[in-house]
Amino acid sequence: MNVWGVHNNTLTTELVDEGFISLGWDDLPDLTQIAAGRDGIKAALTAAEPDAKVRSIAGQAGVLTRFRDEMQIGDVVVAPYKPDSTINLGVIASDYYFEPLASAHRHRRRVEWKRVGLPRTLFSQAALYEIGSVLAVFRVRRHIDEFLAALESSEESLDVLAKRIDLVADQAASDDEIDEPRASRIERHTRDFVLESLHKRLTHQDFEEFTAALLRALGYQARVTQYSQDGGVDVIAHRDPLGVEPPLIKVQCKHHTGTVGAPDVQQLIGTQGQGELLLFVTLGGYSRDALAIERQRPGLRLLSGEDVVTMVLENYTELPESWRSVVPLTRVLVVADIAEG
Repeated sequence: MNVWGVHNNTLTTELVDEGFISLGWDDLPDLTQIAAGRDGIKAALTAAEPDAKVRSIAGQAGVLTRFRDEMQIGDVVVAPYKPDSTINLGVIASDYYFEPLASAHRHRRRVEWKRVGLPRTLFSQAALYEIGSVLAVFRVRRHIDEFLAALESSEESLDVLAKRIDLVADQAASDDEIDEPRASRIERHTRDFVLESLHKRLTHQDFEEFTAALLRALGYQARVTQYSQDGGVDVIAHRDPLGVEPPLIKVQCKHHTGTVGAPDVQQLIGTQGQGELLLFVTLGGYSRDALAIERQRPGLRLLSGEDVVTMVLENYTELPESWRSVVPLTRVLVVADIAEG
């Protein structure tokens, strides 16, 4: 059994809803109709991309060959999910097949998803760095035990699972290969660091204070309500200095990396007065029902952990030093992904 990492930056919810993984290269026909193994795929790619460099064609052919020929039924899939930066784990359930009626990503394999929406903070930074490959399909080699521990613990809570993964996180092979620190990998590493710092270095009450500070960095006036007596509202924000001009923004904070469901969102909605806006802030994500409420209700905004990280990075210099010391960052120039190795 092999463990494969698969990146998909095009499709989203249909991957889980319909149970598959997929690749682009939609200019290519059904790969089962291309003979001569990897060389045949290289020839088909060269015909489709006559201006591509030889090295690029070779790399693309390697990805397609792995997807068509090397993956096997029963192999494990680790699939980072871009919309909310969680991780999905599953088991390959079919051979390669071609979906001609699909609008995109016609090269596919069926997958039985075992755990969906796992927070990235469950895994060690080394494991996250490994699955940050720039390739669409790649072998996971050095931190297999962490992902298998998560896969085999499908009935466990996130807290129990986190302890289980911690037990195996230090057992990675000592002869790890060094990955090239390209821009996308470093950016993902930075985002993971920010999220983990906010999760592990702050208490819930600290997170409320941090949320108020982040809103002030965005140009709002913001204050934390009296702790434990807030009725579901943790922060009050407004534009004018006195807070007497509408709109008033009521903010609820959840300091965890799990999934926020519709009941929590409905609790915040119950506090809304006429002309008031609502903001829910968490380090995790939201259930489908919660997101449906956001789409249907004007004046409600749900901020996920990825949204919070983006705002931190975009407004970092405006945060007070006390909060920047919690998430120490510095700006650097790094090698672009498009650079030739």
